[in-house]
Amino acid sequence: MLARIYKSTGSWYTAKTEDGAIYNARMKGIFKIDDITSTNPVAVGDIVEIEMEDAAGNNAIINNIYERKNYIARNSPRNKKQQHIIASNIDQALLLATLKEPRTSQGFIDRCLVAAEAYHIPSLIVFNKTDIYKKKEWDNFDKLKKIYESIHYPVYAISVKTNDGLDTIKSLLKNNTTLGYGHSGTGKSTFINYLLPHLGLRTKEVSNWSGKGMHTTTFAEMHDLPFGGRIIDTPGIREFALTNMERTELSHYFPEMRNLLQQCRFNNCLHIEEPGCAVKEAVEEGKIYMERYLSYYNILESIPENNY
Repeated sequence: MLARIYKSTGSWYTAKTEDGAIYNARMKGIFKIDDITSTNPVAVGDIVEIEMEDAAGNNAIINNIYERKNYIARNSPRNKKQQHIIASNIDQALLLATLKEPRTSQGFIDRCLVAAEAYHIPSLIVFNKTDIYKKKEWDNFDKLKKIYESIHYPVYAISVKTNDGLDTIKSLLKNNTTLGYGHSGTGKSTFINYLLPHLGLRTKEVSNWSGKGMHTTTFAEMHDLPFGGRIIDTPGIREFALTNMERTELSHYFPEMRNLLQQCRFNNCLHIEEPGCAVKEAVEEGKIYMERYLSYYNILESIPENNY
């Protein structure tokens, strides 16, 4: 039977068949898919082939994993040399951010966008908690909206607490499989509860002593939306470490740089000290925002010389 993975808890998976039947499933042996090695060979969103393991029909064995349309991954928090696939077969990624309690850094936003670009996944940037924004936060929001919309990333402002702007987001989710992610404390579980009140996901306030969010979701899990489509809830991410990326690749995942790469004097230009660099020239002329260039530089510095 064909099924889609809705939840991964490490060794057991929740699989849902095309007719809506749900099974607890486990892997049969070790899979290696398209030379992708990861800490989780089966990920939420995977299309798999299953067969019944027992006569009662409660448990199933995963015999095959079908080729992924795409997936999004990060470095494994437990083993920096391996990658962890967050989810697969995604139509879009919704990055939930906040400008207060806690504040999402632009560096974190840019790392998430780079990861989605690397796997050809369109991104939406949604800033939550507008009910507590003052002039400082709104000025910052206007600045970020201008930066990201100039490179064709849609930017939205919402308050899950007051329901402000949520109808627009629901219309974007309709009939799509959406990955919902962000760092801890942005209100992701509260947002999922708004979409699916019957789930009653646990939520937690931001830690007073650290100013950072506290994890409430333990495992990635996909949910069917009543108005069509699916949303994948993920554990809050403190840091988004990129995986399997070469230094010379990085600029390909900055849309404003990608269009200029053929104009650089050197094919392997890193856009730092090389002469005849079209990207640096665009930064100097104000055609590329300095904030984005600094993010590029910081990410580049975090990628080892030999990343394989």
